[in-house]
Amino acid sequence: MHLVDLWLTRSLSMCLLLQSFVLMILCFHSASMCPKGCLCSHSGGLNVSCSNANLKEIPRDLPPETVLLYLDSNQITSIPNEIFKDLHQLKVLNLSKNIIEFIDEHSFKGVAETLQMLDLSDNRIKSVHKSAFNNLKAQPRIANNPWHCDCTLQQVLRSMASNHETANSVICKTSELDEHAGRSFLNVADADLCNLPKKTTDYAMLVTMFGWFTMVISYVVYYVRQNQEDARRHLEYLKSLPSRQKKPEEADDISTVV
Repeated sequence: MHLVDLWLTRSLSMCLLLQSFVLMILCFHSASMCPKGCLCSHSGGLNVSCSNANLKEIPRDLPPETVLLYLDSNQITSIPNEIFKDLHQLKVLNLSKNIIEFIDEHSFKGVAETLQMLDLSDNRIKSVHKSAFNNLKAQPRIANNPWHCDCTLQQVLRSMASNHETANSVICKTSELDEHAGRSFLNVADADLCNLPKKTTDYAMLVTMFGWFTMVISYVVYYVRQNQEDARRHLEYLKSLPSRQKKPEEADDISTVV
């Protein structure tokens, strides 16, 4: 009986030691996967915080099990296509207070349907690809960016669910229509910015056609006037020629007949 108790005690100790060893390995593995300059912690999932880390680009060694990702207050200039494609559990993505200028077509490929919060505020974003926010379930925060309001932005905002609040946060730094500059996009949403290029093209074609028509008319007028001038000169030349005089032999013949 004493041997059995001893064996059970040792087995329990070994089990606890093994559990501690496995836990230590897991923690070490998680820490070793944390991107340089970032802090990783487990709180309702893996939380990766890279705020104020002087990053110039998004780390490419982000742990696949990341749930919360904070990349705010850095110097990130772009969001490469498919950079987040392996983060299938990502729910929160904060990219605010960077210097991002453009959102590409596949910037959020792989996470568009899992994201619950996407913060892109306080950047330098002027435009986005028309498909950049396709399938995005979260309502992105895009305030405080120098937006250029054009047809593409209008299509993007119209395609987003519950776009009223998002559109209201967009201030047109510049616009296809000068009178819209400095105004909220929601206040100019009634204007069909997608028809402006067509109208501009129509006006250009009209001006071009008018120019060609003017050139043709000018050429015809010039041609007619030039012909009239040539005809006048020819007539004056004919008038200036001396009249034909009879030869002496012809005069003698006439006198003899008489």
